[in-house]
Amino acid sequence: MQAFDAVVLGLGGIGSGAAYWLAKRGARVLGLEQFDLGHARGESHDHSRIIRLSYVTPAYVRLAKEAYAAWACVEADAGEQLVFRTGGLDVGPRDGAIPLAGYAQAMAACDVPFETLDAAQIRQRWPAFHAGDEIHALYQADGGIVAAERATAAHQRAARAFGAVLRDRAPVTALHADNGGIDVEAGGERYRAKHLVIAAGPWSDRALAAFRVRLPLEVTKEQAMYFRPHDVAPFAFGRFPVWIWMDDPSFYGFPVFGEAGAVKATQDAGGLPVDADARTFDEDPAITARVTAFLQRYLPAAAGPLHLVKTCLYTLTPDRDFVIDRLPGHPNVSVAIGAGHAYKFASVIGRILSELALDGGTSSDVGDFRIDRAILTMDAPPKSYMV
Repeated sequence: MQAFDAVVLGLGGIGSGAAYWLAKRGARVLGLEQFDLGHARGESHDHSRIIRLSYVTPAYVRLAKEAYAAWACVEADAGEQLVFRTGGLDVGPRDGAIPLAGYAQAMAACDVPFETLDAAQIRQRWPAFHAGDEIHALYQADGGIVAAERATAAHQRAARAFGAVLRDRAPVTALHADNGGIDVEAGGERYRAKHLVIAAGPWSDRALAAFRVRLPLEVTKEQAMYFRPHDVAPFAFGRFPVWIWMDDPSFYGFPVFGEAGAVKATQDAGGLPVDADARTFDEDPAITARVTAFLQRYLPAAAGPLHLVKTCLYTLTPDRDFVIDRLPGHPNVSVAIGAGHAYKFASVIGRILSELALDGGTSSDVGDFRIDRAILTMDAPPKSYMV
C-alpha cells in the first residue's frame, strides 16, 4: 500500500488546483482521475470561463480578489498566461430578475472600481449591443477570461513539477476512514493517506456516500455554443468585453477567443437534470433556440451560423453557493463543490483545500460555504440558481 500525505479525488479544475497547491507546499500528493486527464465529460473543459470581481456579496468579491492572486502564482510557476483581461459587462433591464444594485454595493464595500452605464453609453462603447433605454449595466475593467483547458493543464504540469503523482483512468472503488487516515482503492491499486480531498464534481455524491453524507445536489447538462458573426471585427479580442445578461433567463458570452472567427455565448443554468454517467453529448435544441433568440434581439451581429456546440455538466447546490469545508466527523476529509460557477475560483479553492488539509483551517472567508448550512440539510430545499 502506497502512502501519501494527501489524496485528491478528481482532477478537473478544482482538483488539479488542489493537487498543485498541496504539492507546492511540499506535501506528498496523489491525484486520481477516473477518466483521461483533460476529458470533456465534466465541468472544466473548453477554451474559456469568465473571471470577474463583480459578485453579489462581499464574501464572493473578496474571494474573487484572492482568485486573481492565485492564478498569478500558477502563471509564474507554469510559465504561461492563463488570465486575460477584457473588461466585464453586467448588463440587463432595470427591472430584471438580477438587480445590479447588490453587485455595485458589494464591489463598493470591497473597494473594487467600477462604472455604472446607461443604455446610451453601452451603445456608444459597444455598438453591437442593441440596448433600449430600459437597459443599464455595470462595467468592471478587470473582468475577463480564464483559459480553462490550458489552466487545468498548467495546474497539473506545475503539480508534477513539485512532485505530485497524478493518475488517470483510475476510478475509485473503495474509501474507508479511520482515526489514522484514509484508505483508497482506485485503478486496481491501494493507497493510504493522511488527508482526502474530494473535488469530484458531478460524482461528488458517490464519494460522499462513503462517509454517509448526502447533499441535495442537482446535476444538469449545459452547453456552450460558438457562432460565426458575418462581421467578426466588433467582437475581436481587445475590443469586446465578456458579458452577462442579468435577468431570468440569464445569458453570457465572450469576445473571439479559442475558436478563430467565432464568439461563444450560452444560457446559464438552462439545462435539464441528468445522470453524469448516462447523459448524452447531444445538442439541446431548446437551449440553442433560447440563445439564438437572445442574440438576434440584443446582439444581432453575433447571431451568425452556429459553428460548434459543446456540452458540459453543472453540479448545483440549491442556493447556487459553493461547498468548501471539512466533513463533520471527518476532519481529515475536505470537499469542494463549485455549483456551476467556480472555474474562475478553481485555483484559490484549491489553495483553500490545501490549507484545510494541512493546517486544519484557512484565513479565507468561506463561512458561507459550509457543508452543514441549513439549506443543505433539507430533503426538498427551495432552488434558486441566479448568481
